[in-house]
Amino acid sequence: MLSINTIHPVSCIDGMQQMDEESVDLVVTSPPYDDLRTYNDSSKWDHNVFMQVADEIARVLKPGGVIMWNVNDATVKGSETGSSFRQCLYFMDACGMRLHDTMIYEKTGTAFASGPKSVRYTQIFEYCFVISKGKPKTINLIQDKKNVWAGYTSFGNASTRKKDGTIHDPGKKSKEIREWGVRTNIWKIKNSGGFGQSSKESYKHPATMPEELARGHIQSWSNPGDIVLDPFMGSGTTAQVAIEEGRQFIGFEIDSEYFEMATKRVSNPDEILKSYEIRKNKSFEKMDVDKSRSQQQTKDMDENTKKYSDLKEFLA
Repeated sequence: MLSINTIHPVSCIDGMQQMDEESVDLVVTSPPYDDLRTYNDSSKWDHNVFMQVADEIARVLKPGGVIMWNVNDATVKGSETGSSFRQCLYFMDACGMRLHDTMIYEKTGTAFASGPKSVRYTQIFEYCFVISKGKPKTINLIQDKKNVWAGYTSFGNASTRKKDGTIHDPGKKSKEIREWGVRTNIWKIKNSGGFGQSSKESYKHPATMPEELARGHIQSWSNPGDIVLDPFMGSGTTAQVAIEEGRQFIGFEIDSEYFEMATKRVSNPDEILKSYEIRKNKSFEKMDVDKSRSQQQTKDMDENTKKYSDLKEFLA
Protein backbone atom coordinates (compact mmCIF):
# COMPACT_ATOMS: atom_id res chain seq x y z
CA MET A 1 0.00 0.00 0.00
CA LEU A 2 1.32 3.44 -0.90
CA SER A 3 1.56 6.02 1.87
CA ILE A 4 -1.66 7.89 2.59
CA ASN A 5 -2.11 11.61 3.19
CA THR A 6 0.29 11.99 0.29
CA ILE A 7 0.06 13.08 -3.33
CA HIS A 8 2.20 10.84 -5.52
CA PRO A 9 3.86 12.16 -8.73
CA VAL A 10 2.95 9.24 -10.98
CA SER A 11 0.13 8.37 -13.34
CA CYS A 12 -2.95 7.16 -11.50
CA ILE A 13 -2.86 3.83 -13.33
CA ASP A 14 0.70 3.09 -12.17
CA GLY A 15 -0.12 4.44 -8.71
CA MET A 16 -3.30 2.47 -8.15
CA GLN A 17 -1.57 -0.73 -9.30
CA GLN A 18 0.63 -0.35 -6.20
CA MET A 19 -2.38 0.00 -3.88
CA ASP A 20 -4.01 -2.81 -1.95
CA GLU A 21 -7.29 -4.22 -3.18
CA GLU A 22 -10.40 -2.78 -1.48
CA SER A 23 -8.45 -0.16 0.46
CA VAL A 24 -10.34 3.06 -0.39
CA ASP A 25 -13.68 4.25 1.00
CA LEU A 26 -14.49 7.02 -1.46
CA VAL A 27 -13.24 8.35 -4.79
CA VAL A 28 -13.84 12.04 -5.51
CA THR A 29 -12.43 13.13 -8.83
CA SER A 30 -12.86 15.16 -11.96
CA PRO A 31 -11.08 13.38 -14.82
CA PRO A 32 -10.09 15.09 -18.10
CA TYR A 33 -13.14 16.01 -20.20
CA ASP A 34 -12.45 14.62 -23.67
CA ASP A 35 -9.70 16.93 -24.97
CA LEU A 36 -10.97 20.23 -23.57
CA ARG A 37 -7.68 20.94 -21.75
CA THR A 38 -4.08 20.08 -22.64
CA TYR A 39 -2.77 19.98 -19.02
CA ASN A 40 0.73 20.93 -20.23
CA ASP A 41 0.61 17.91 -22.59
CA SER A 42 1.59 15.76 -19.59
CA SER A 43 -0.74 12.84 -20.27
CA LYS A 44 -2.95 11.13 -22.81
CA TRP A 45 -6.70 10.69 -22.32
CA ASP A 46 -9.09 8.63 -24.40
CA HIS A 47 -11.62 5.85 -23.76
CA ASN A 48 -8.93 3.14 -23.68
CA VAL A 49 -7.04 5.03 -20.96
CA PHE A 50 -10.32 5.64 -19.13
CA MET A 51 -11.08 1.90 -19.06
CA GLN A 52 -7.72 1.16 -17.41
CA VAL A 53 -8.40 3.87 -14.82
CA ALA A 54 -11.92 2.59 -14.15
CA ASP A 55 -10.74 -1.00 -13.71
CA GLU A 56 -8.16 0.05 -11.13
CA ILE A 57 -10.63 2.26 -9.26
CA ALA A 58 -13.05 -0.67 -9.08
CA ARG A 59 -10.27 -2.88 -7.72
CA VAL A 60 -9.09 -0.54 -4.93
CA LEU A 61 -12.58 0.55 -3.84
CA LYS A 62 -14.04 -1.17 -0.78
CA PRO A 63 -17.39 -2.98 -0.99
CA GLY A 64 -20.00 -0.30 -0.41
CA GLY A 65 -17.56 2.40 -1.46
CA VAL A 66 -18.63 5.26 -3.70
CA ILE A 67 -17.15 7.06 -6.70
CA MET A 68 -18.09 10.67 -7.41
CA TRP A 69 -17.23 11.04 -11.10
CA ASN A 70 -17.53 14.73 -12.05
CA VAL A 71 -17.41 14.93 -15.83
CA ASN A 72 -18.78 16.63 -18.91
CA ASP A 73 -18.65 16.31 -22.70
CA ALA A 74 -16.79 18.23 -25.35
CA THR A 75 -18.85 19.82 -28.10
CA VAL A 76 -17.84 18.61 -31.55
CA LYS A 77 -19.48 20.00 -34.70
CA GLY A 78 -22.14 21.63 -32.55
CA SER A 79 -23.13 18.51 -30.60
CA GLU A 80 -21.97 16.72 -27.46
CA THR A 81 -19.73 13.65 -27.64
CA GLY A 82 -21.65 11.61 -25.05
CA SER A 83 -18.41 10.30 -23.52
CA SER A 84 -19.75 11.00 -20.02
CA PHE A 85 -22.51 8.42 -20.49
CA ARG A 86 -20.17 5.88 -22.07
CA GLN A 87 -17.91 6.15 -19.02
CA CYS A 88 -20.80 5.77 -16.60
CA LEU A 89 -22.12 2.74 -18.46
CA TYR A 90 -18.65 1.16 -18.45
CA PHE A 91 -18.53 1.40 -14.66
CA MET A 92 -21.92 -0.35 -14.57
CA ASP A 93 -21.61 -2.93 -17.34
CA ALA A 94 -17.90 -3.83 -17.21
CA CYS A 95 -17.10 -3.14 -13.55
CA GLY A 96 -20.38 -4.38 -12.09
CA MET A 97 -21.18 -1.18 -10.21
CA ARG A 98 -24.41 0.64 -9.50
CA LEU A 99 -25.38 4.10 -10.66
CA HIS A 100 -26.59 5.23 -7.25
CA ASP A 101 -27.47 8.78 -8.29
CA THR A 102 -27.09 11.06 -11.31
CA MET A 103 -26.41 14.44 -9.79
CA ILE A 104 -26.00 17.83 -11.41
CA TYR A 105 -23.42 20.46 -10.51
CA GLU A 106 -24.99 23.74 -11.65
CA LYS A 107 -22.46 26.51 -12.18
CA THR A 108 -23.02 30.17 -11.39
CA GLY A 109 -20.84 31.25 -14.31
CA THR A 110 -20.17 29.99 -17.81
CA ALA A 111 -17.33 30.48 -20.27
CA PHE A 112 -19.55 30.82 -23.34
CA ALA A 113 -23.04 32.28 -23.19
CA SER A 114 -25.35 31.35 -26.06
CA GLY A 115 -26.59 34.09 -28.37
CA PRO A 116 -29.29 34.48 -31.03
CA LYS A 117 -27.19 32.62 -33.62
CA SER A 118 -26.09 29.78 -31.30
CA VAL A 119 -27.17 26.21 -32.03
CA ARG A 120 -27.40 25.10 -28.38
CA TYR A 121 -28.45 26.63 -25.07
CA THR A 122 -25.81 27.96 -22.67
CA GLN A 123 -23.96 25.07 -21.02
CA ILE A 124 -24.25 25.70 -17.28
CA PHE A 125 -23.91 22.28 -15.61
CA GLU A 126 -21.74 19.20 -15.24
CA TYR A 127 -22.58 15.62 -14.30
CA CYS A 128 -21.70 14.12 -10.94
CA PHE A 129 -22.25 10.39 -11.37
CA VAL A 130 -22.46 8.79 -7.92
CA ILE A 131 -21.40 5.21 -8.58
CA SER A 132 -21.30 2.57 -5.85
CA LYS A 133 -19.70 -0.85 -5.41
CA GLY A 134 -22.87 -2.56 -4.25
CA LYS A 135 -25.11 -0.80 -1.76
CA PRO A 136 -23.39 2.37 -0.42
CA LYS A 137 -22.03 1.71 3.06
CA THR A 138 -22.11 5.36 4.09
CA ILE A 139 -24.89 7.84 3.39
CA ASN A 140 -24.97 11.19 5.19
CA LEU A 141 -27.51 13.24 3.26
CA ILE A 142 -27.00 16.97 3.79
CA GLN A 143 -30.04 18.75 5.25
CA ASP A 144 -29.49 22.42 4.53
CA LYS A 145 -32.51 23.25 2.33
CA LYS A 146 -34.67 25.75 4.16
CA ASN A 147 -38.32 24.71 4.04
CA VAL A 148 -40.57 27.71 3.42
CA TRP A 149 -43.56 25.84 4.86
CA ALA A 150 -41.77 24.61 7.99
CA GLY A 151 -44.20 23.84 10.81
CA TYR A 152 -47.16 23.28 8.48
CA THR A 153 -48.88 20.11 7.31
CA SER A 154 -50.51 19.50 3.92
CA PHE A 155 -53.64 21.57 3.26
CA GLY A 156 -55.58 18.45 2.34
CA ASN A 157 -54.97 14.78 2.99
CA ALA A 158 -51.53 13.44 2.04
CA SER A 159 -52.77 11.50 -1.00
CA THR A 160 -50.45 9.63 -3.36
CA ARG A 161 -50.86 8.14 -6.81
CA LYS A 162 -50.53 4.35 -7.04
CA LYS A 163 -48.77 2.36 -9.75
CA ASP A 164 -52.00 1.82 -11.67
CA GLY A 165 -52.65 5.57 -11.74
CA THR A 166 -55.42 5.68 -9.12
CA ILE A 167 -55.14 7.97 -6.13
CA HIS A 168 -54.75 6.60 -2.62
CA ASP A 169 -56.15 8.82 0.13
CA PRO A 170 -54.96 7.76 3.61
CA GLY A 171 -57.53 10.01 5.24
CA LYS A 172 -55.01 12.10 7.12
CA LYS A 173 -52.67 15.01 6.64
CA SER A 174 -48.91 14.79 6.19
CA LYS A 175 -46.52 15.11 9.09
CA GLU A 176 -45.48 18.60 10.11
CA ILE A 177 -42.84 19.91 7.69
CA ARG A 178 -39.37 20.20 9.22
CA GLU A 179 -37.41 23.45 9.28
CA TRP A 180 -34.59 21.97 7.17
CA GLY A 181 -34.97 19.47 4.37
CA VAL A 182 -32.57 17.26 2.42
CA ARG A 183 -30.95 18.86 -0.61
CA THR A 184 -32.10 17.97 -4.10
CA ASN A 185 -29.61 16.28 -6.42
CA ILE A 186 -28.99 19.53 -8.31
CA TRP A 187 -26.32 21.53 -6.49
CA LYS A 188 -25.81 25.16 -7.48
CA ILE A 189 -22.25 26.03 -6.52
CA LYS A 190 -20.24 29.18 -7.10
CA ASN A 191 -17.47 28.56 -9.59
CA SER A 192 -16.64 32.04 -10.84
CA GLY A 193 -15.37 35.34 -9.49
CA GLY A 194 -12.85 33.65 -7.23
CA PHE A 195 -15.51 31.90 -5.10
CA GLY A 196 -14.70 28.30 -6.05
CA GLN A 197 -11.37 28.09 -4.23
CA SER A 198 -10.00 29.40 -0.96
CA SER A 199 -6.50 28.89 -2.40
CA LYS A 200 -5.87 31.61 -4.99
CA GLU A 201 -2.73 29.80 -6.12
CA SER A 202 -4.90 26.94 -7.33
CA TYR A 203 -6.34 29.07 -10.13
CA LYS A 204 -3.12 28.50 -12.06
CA HIS A 205 -4.66 25.10 -12.80
CA PRO A 206 -6.97 25.34 -15.85
CA ALA A 207 -9.87 23.27 -14.48
CA THR A 208 -10.31 23.36 -10.70
CA MET A 209 -13.09 21.53 -8.88
CA PRO A 210 -14.98 23.90 -6.53
CA GLU A 211 -14.18 23.11 -2.91
CA GLU A 212 -17.86 23.03 -1.97
CA LEU A 213 -18.56 20.40 -4.64
CA ALA A 214 -15.85 18.16 -3.21
CA ARG A 215 -16.96 18.94 0.34
CA GLY A 216 -20.59 18.01 -0.22
CA HIS A 217 -19.68 14.61 -1.65
CA ILE A 218 -17.01 13.88 0.96
CA GLN A 219 -19.54 14.66 3.70
CA SER A 220 -22.28 12.63 2.00
CA TRP A 221 -20.45 9.39 1.16
CA SER A 222 -17.72 9.02 3.81
CA ASN A 223 -17.11 9.30 7.55
CA PRO A 224 -14.25 10.91 9.49
CA GLY A 225 -11.12 8.78 9.24
CA ASP A 226 -12.10 7.25 5.89
CA ILE A 227 -9.66 7.24 2.96
CA VAL A 228 -10.57 9.44 0.00
CA LEU A 229 -8.82 8.86 -3.32
CA ASP A 230 -8.45 11.38 -6.13
CA PRO A 231 -6.71 9.77 -9.14
CA PHE A 232 -6.50 13.19 -10.87
CA MET A 233 -5.44 15.41 -7.98
CA GLY A 234 -4.81 18.52 -10.08
CA SER A 235 -4.51 21.57 -7.83
CA GLY A 236 -5.18 19.55 -4.65
CA THR A 237 -8.78 20.48 -3.90
CA THR A 238 -9.86 16.98 -2.83
CA ALA A 239 -6.86 16.62 -0.50
CA GLN A 240 -7.46 20.00 1.16
CA VAL A 241 -11.16 19.37 1.72
CA ALA A 242 -10.44 15.84 3.02
CA ILE A 243 -8.15 17.38 5.67
CA GLU A 244 -10.78 19.97 6.58
CA GLU A 245 -13.44 17.27 6.97
CA GLY A 246 -11.28 14.92 9.04
CA ARG A 247 -10.72 12.33 6.31
CA GLN A 248 -7.49 10.79 5.07
CA PHE A 249 -6.51 11.09 1.42
CA ILE A 250 -4.32 9.66 -1.28
CA GLY A 251 -3.89 11.06 -4.77
CA PHE A 252 -1.89 11.09 -7.98
CA GLU A 253 -0.76 13.92 -10.23
CA ILE A 254 1.45 13.21 -13.20
CA ASP A 255 2.09 16.83 -14.22
CA SER A 256 5.10 18.20 -12.33
CA GLU A 257 3.79 21.78 -12.15
CA TYR A 258 0.41 20.77 -10.73
CA PHE A 259 2.03 18.21 -8.43
CA GLU A 260 4.17 20.93 -6.86
CA MET A 261 1.13 23.20 -6.56
CA ALA A 262 -1.02 20.55 -4.87
CA THR A 263 1.76 19.33 -2.57
CA LYS A 264 2.46 22.86 -1.40
CA ARG A 265 -1.25 23.46 -0.85
CA VAL A 266 -1.60 20.61 1.67
CA SER A 267 1.86 20.83 3.23
CA ASN A 268 0.58 22.40 6.46
CA PRO A 269 -2.57 20.62 7.71
CA ASP A 270 -2.72 22.70 10.91
CA GLU A 271 -2.83 25.92 8.88
CA ILE A 272 -5.51 24.42 6.61
CA LEU A 273 -7.71 23.59 9.61
CA LYS A 274 -7.16 27.02 11.17
CA SER A 275 -8.10 28.79 7.93
CA TYR A 276 -11.14 26.58 7.47
CA GLU A 277 -12.36 27.36 11.00
CA ILE A 278 -12.17 31.09 10.26
CA ARG A 279 -14.14 30.66 7.01
CA LYS A 280 -16.76 28.53 8.79
CA ASN A 281 -17.26 31.16 11.51
CA LYS A 282 -17.83 33.83 8.88
CA SER A 283 -20.32 31.54 7.17
CA PHE A 284 -22.19 30.95 10.45
CA GLU A 285 -22.42 34.71 11.01
CA LYS A 286 -24.04 35.07 7.60
CA MET A 287 -26.40 32.18 8.40
CA ASP A 288 -27.53 33.99 11.57
CA VAL A 289 -28.43 37.05 9.47
CA ASP A 290 -30.27 34.87 6.95
CA LYS A 291 -32.10 33.07 9.77
CA SER A 292 -33.32 36.38 11.17
CA ARG A 293 -34.66 37.33 7.73
CA SER A 294 -36.29 33.92 7.38
CA GLN A 295 -38.02 34.24 10.75
CA GLN A 296 -39.49 37.56 9.66
CA GLN A 297 -40.68 35.97 6.41
CA THR A 298 -42.34 33.16 8.39
CA LYS A 299 -44.03 35.70 10.63
CA ASP A 300 -45.32 37.56 7.58
CA MET A 301 -46.56 34.29 6.07
CA ASP A 302 -48.40 33.38 9.29
CA GLU A 303 -50.10 36.78 9.26
CA ASN A 304 -51.12 36.34 5.62
CA THR A 305 -52.49 32.86 6.37
CA LYS A 306 -54.56 34.28 9.24
CA LYS A 307 -55.89 37.06 7.00
CA TYR A 308 -56.87 34.44 4.42
CA SER A 309 -58.67 32.35 7.07
CA ASP A 310 -60.46 35.43 8.38
CA LEU A 311 -61.53 36.34 4.84
CA LYS A 312 -62.86 32.81 4.19
CA GLU A 313 -64.83 32.97 7.43
CA PHE A 314 -66.23 36.39 6.54
CA LEU A 315 -67.26 35.30 3.03
CA ALA A 316 -68.88 32.18 4.41
